[in-house]
Amino acid sequence: MTVFVRILAARLDEGEEGFSTAELLGNAALGIAALVAIWGLLQLLGLDVIDMIRGQILGGDAGA
Repeated sequence: MTVFVRILAARLDEGEEGFSTAELLGNAALGIAALVAIWGLLQLLGLDVIDMIRGQILGGDAGA
């Protein structure tokens, strides 16, 4: 049991030395994908809000 704890402690102490370019590129790609998804959702939500405001101002059924 103590050998396992020592090995685990040694691995945790190593830090980010083995962080490779492929991992960095993968993280960047995930970040960009998340930003694109959020941007698309906000764009759709913005159109719904604009339609609701337009409907309230004009008194029509555009917001319903």
